[in-house]
Amino acid sequence: MSNAIYTEITNQIIEQVEKGAMPWVKPWRVDASADKNIISQKPYQGINRLILGMTSMLRGFETPVWGTYKHWESLGAQVRKGEKGTKIVFFKPVAKSEPDAESNEQKGYAVLKGYWVFNASQVDGIAIMKPETDNNAFQDVALAEERIVKTGAVIRHGGDAAFFAPSADAIQMPNKSSFDNESSYYATIFHELTHWSGAKHRLDRVFGKKFGDSKYAFEELVAEMGAAFLCQDHGIQGELRHAGYISHWLQAMRDDSKAIFKAAALAQKAADYINQLDATQEQIAA
Repeated sequence: MSNAIYTEITNQIIEQVEKGAMPWVKPWRVDASADKNIISQKPYQGINRLILGMTSMLRGFETPVWGTYKHWESLGAQVRKGEKGTKIVFFKPVAKSEPDAESNEQKGYAVLKGYWVFNASQVDGIAIMKPETDNNAFQDVALAEERIVKTGAVIRHGGDAAFFAPSADAIQMPNKSSFDNESSYYATIFHELTHWSGAKHRLDRVFGKKFGDSKYAFEELVAEMGAAFLCQDHGIQGELRHAGYISHWLQAMRDDSKAIFKAAALAQKAADYINQLDATQEQIAA
């Protein structure tokens, strides 16, 4: 791929961010494999999607159903002795005891609370069926699929979150049929593969330690640009679905006029690295 094309895509990203890109919308729908609560049957939201998705990946849970100890107990089930729970969070509304002095309205606030849940795989006395996956409506893009396989990356499908987990050196993706369209799926998986390329034993980029810090923000910029480059390489058409996501880092780019060019160079290096991988089936199986 020529540097002129990379430059064109880089400028497109800058233009969208400068104009105030759309708020980020995840390009997939919640399906039967999303992590949900056993009592309410509602999928978990926000950061809890990521927490439970990563826990399932790291601990090998295949059933996306969770509940507190009391939830399982109320259904006649029992959390096995010695099983470790997973801490998730919720915002508990709290009303002020006194009305607001200016408006005389009873205002309140929210307090972040944590609680522990257990996966169905950690419980005895109840049968939970694993969700069936139907990807019949999804049309694979052969060139992109071949490239993804040749990376040798460990990629798992299911749930309601997309991420690369450095500790497991693996990528988690929602099911293909959950995505709004094929281009959204490939843009997302190329984004995660760009993160994957930055692992210490590959290109050794600095990921950042928490959401929102400057190094984390910069890595997200690299991953989004890498995804755009890889989509172009493999004939994947579509808008920059994640452009709004990097709009939060516009100030950082303004503070460092070279940041966007550094990110573009690293994204190109990542795309080149991914495009030259040629893992064999034997290497992937190992």
